[in-house]
Amino acid sequence: MGATVFCLAAPTQSFADSGTTPKAAYCGTDGATGLAVSATGNVPCRAALQTAAAYTKAWHGTAAKPIQVRRAGTTWQCQERPGDPNPYQACVDTQDHTRLITLSS
Repeated sequence: MGATVFCLAAPTQSFADSGTTPKAAYCGTDGATGLAVSATGNVPCRAALQTAAAYTKAWHGTAAKPIQVRRAGTTWQCQERPGDPNPYQACVDTQDHTRLITLSS
């Protein structure tokens, strides 16, 4: 799985375009991986933890390919993202890119 680092320095194009980095709230840890789960925008922690669990269940063996998961009435595009210095996992709401879930160690 590799090490991951919490990093929100413009993880999606929409954040880079707006010039803002959203404030993240820590929600807890993913039960399967032990990674910390954080959420931005108006993502409830319960939805963030459910989405993270669905993603970590599906990501094994995907070699960082994007994966879509549907949880809490939302479709999320999830994948590994480059970080500094280590990559991290992130899920972005496909309809509202200000809603982001980050998994990190």
